[in-house]
Amino acid sequence: MRALKYLVLAGLLGAAVSVQAAPVTYKLDPNHTMVLFSWNHFGYSNPTANLGLGEGTLVFDEQHPANSSVEVSLPLDLLDTHVPALDEHLKKADFLDAGQYPLVTFKSTAVQPLGGNKFKVTGNLTVHGVTRPVVLDATLNKLGPHPMTKAPSIGFDATASIKRSDFGVGGYVPNVGDELSIRITTEASVPKKK
Repeated sequence: MRALKYLVLAGLLGAAVSVQAAPVTYKLDPNHTMVLFSWNHFGYSNPTANLGLGEGTLVFDEQHPANSSVEVSLPLDLLDTHVPALDEHLKKADFLDAGQYPLVTFKSTAVQPLGGNKFKVTGNLTVHGVTRPVVLDATLNKLGPHPMTKAPSIGFDATASIKRSDFGVGGYVPNVGDELSIRITTEASVPKKK
């Protein structure tokens, strides 16, 4: 009888571990996601713009992080520099040409755990109709139930650097800087079942 109890207990623990070990799919929260990019303006200043999140999905495998992935779309109509005239200029043909290329997208191709809460996330970034590989240096901020919603949640920060001319957005280089510094912060939660 005691052996049977141990077998049942072992089976329940094994089931709990296997459930816990499964990859979890999170939906990125546009209200707590910022994709900021900054550039140098004629050597005088370093303006920053936010690409608002359209859709985003993050699959995180806590036991095997290399199996994780992320995919996002960033509609250029949400671009915000806090200067309406600059927003409109950046959307024109000499920069992002939002009329022809309305979305910026990123889809990961590899996640490399670096130990602790650090990761390298490699993926394909598409801007202005051009797709190139980009590496994000990512930090896992927190993983666990959200204190407000109780939903399983996750938060990351990430940084990267790209040359905009690599994506065919070379207007006013070198006076307006070619290098864009990117900083991302995001929260994501498991969607409620409908």
